[in-house]
Amino acid sequence: MNELPHDLAAYRAAYADGATPADLLRAVLRRVAEVDDPGIFIHLAAEAELQAAAEALPPFAEASHMPLWGVPFAVKDNIDVAGMPTTAACPAYAYRAAADAHCVARLRAAGAIPIGKTNLDQFATGLVGLRSPYPPPRNALDPDLVPGGSSSGSAVAVAQGLVPFALGTDTAGSGRVPAALNGIVGLKPSLGAVSCRGVVPACRTLDSVSVFARSVGDAHAAFLAAAGYDPGDPFARRLPLRPLAPPDAPLRLGVPRREGRVFFGDGSQACSFEAALARLAGLGAELVEIDFAPFHAVAELLYDGPWVAERYTVVAELLARAPGALHRTTRTVVEAAARFDAADAFRATYRLAGLRREIEELTAGLDGLCVPSVPTFYTCAEVAADPLGPNARLGVYTNFVNLLDLCGIAVPTGPRDDGRPGSVTLLARAGEDHAVAGLGAALQAACSGTPAPQPVAAPVGGEIALAVVGAHMRGLPLNGELTARGGRFLRRARTAPGYRLFALPGGPPERPGLVRAAGGGAIELEIWALPEEKVGSLLAGIPAPLGLGTLRLEDGCEVKGFLCETAGAEGAADITALGGWRAYLAAGAPIAQVGSAG
Repeated sequence: MNELPHDLAAYRAAYADGATPADLLRAVLRRVAEVDDPGIFIHLAAEAELQAAAEALPPFAEASHMPLWGVPFAVKDNIDVAGMPTTAACPAYAYRAAADAHCVARLRAAGAIPIGKTNLDQFATGLVGLRSPYPPPRNALDPDLVPGGSSSGSAVAVAQGLVPFALGTDTAGSGRVPAALNGIVGLKPSLGAVSCRGVVPACRTLDSVSVFARSVGDAHAAFLAAAGYDPGDPFARRLPLRPLAPPDAPLRLGVPRREGRVFFGDGSQACSFEAALARLAGLGAELVEIDFAPFHAVAELLYDGPWVAERYTVVAELLARAPGALHRTTRTVVEAAARFDAADAFRATYRLAGLRREIEELTAGLDGLCVPSVPTFYTCAEVAADPLGPNARLGVYTNFVNLLDLCGIAVPTGPRDDGRPGSVTLLARAGEDHAVAGLGAALQAACSGTPAPQPVAAPVGGEIALAVVGAHMRGLPLNGELTARGGRFLRRARTAPGYRLFALPGGPPERPGLVRAAGGGAIELEIWALPEEKVGSLLAGIPAPLGLGTLRLEDGCEVKGFLCETAGAEGAADITALGGWRAYLAAGAPIAQVGSAG
């Protein structure tokens, strides 16, 4: 395999065409060597380790429950990967992880393979990507520009085409700023949607595991695989996890008032933001200018308030034992915690509560916000001359987000007039990750001229694929038993040859029975996604001789679905030749309105 896929669809297509994970993992390592940027990875898995991970996967045809089967990904080096070192970009802090972080374990369960640990601003403190004792990653578009932090290595790994997605973290913008500076997507989930168990914290109450990808669709798919309530994380929350879908109605978006927009004299960035707003208006969004002064006041609390003391709790022991182990700028930031006491923490909490209430009233009736992802760009030379100023300015539109409990996604909007990448960030209330991603996908498509991705046609985290062959199909009497349980239509399909379909006696409604049998044919069916916790109640209502079993589909995949006991089909009409239940109904069978499962 010589060509390396860049997105999830290309990986699936390559595997469907006969490529193996071993082929593609070797291609990944070749691509890493070609890029020749020693600042991207702090640790890269050996080829033998990756081959072993590839060989441990089940056969592709039997992995319908693994939406990321064989997909490589990179992990920011403050997130544990079993058997790999975790350094948080501080060698004196390093340890070898005994277990995967919760989010990494979920991605492995979805079939993805971690290839290594990426560089970062030390202890995830910074937005420039240069605060590391290791060589900094090179910005993928212009090596003179900062790569953005703190998730610098993960963003550059995706932008350079090494992996289709990568994990970062985001406390003050670390999942959005490097995405904007490298021209890719940066998804910052709602707080608590993705577990932070196994993540070295920056500010534990504000941390979020983020996702980088080239498209909104891929970022959201990886997010869904990584997300899920974790009782082992005291900051985890039960939040809705829904597939990406386009907005079903025009949205009202708050944007900064024109006279209050902050670009630090960067006229190209101002023009790029205006162009993105015009694209959103073209998609039907109503743009409402609002005063952003309260948002900026919240942003100032993050580093100029006592939340910096949270960062101190992580490194206090190391700072006392070996202060020289910390990067000098990181140490300057963290040591500022000494000027705050408990009273300051309460005063800041009261101030934040007041600003939150002001912002709630300001944004009443809005569906979300749109802001520049970054106000301007900085070069590595500018940051070397002033390590703190540019870093603070890069967070103007990001620092307030987690303090206000918002979710967001940075979306590339095409090159500016000077060739640098344009980007805006869409924000919404916690739990609206799917909605903000849906709008982001539409915006990315409008800016790139490519079709927007369709809603995901595969089960996501917490769902199971279920095949139905009769009255549970769309438009038939028992379909409500699926939709009432949160069921989601995925696609039409057919069984592999070797099944017979019978019209069972009884009803209403009439029911089919699907039986494995020699000499049978391929039977039409529908695949639905059903929340795992709802399967039990559905199963309890299925009458004999029907039950749930494992069906083999025409494409070789296996899926759970309705089957009939052989004895239950004795004496029933064999309708296999019609090819499916809808064809049988079209031939003249009545559609009854009430009854039991089928």
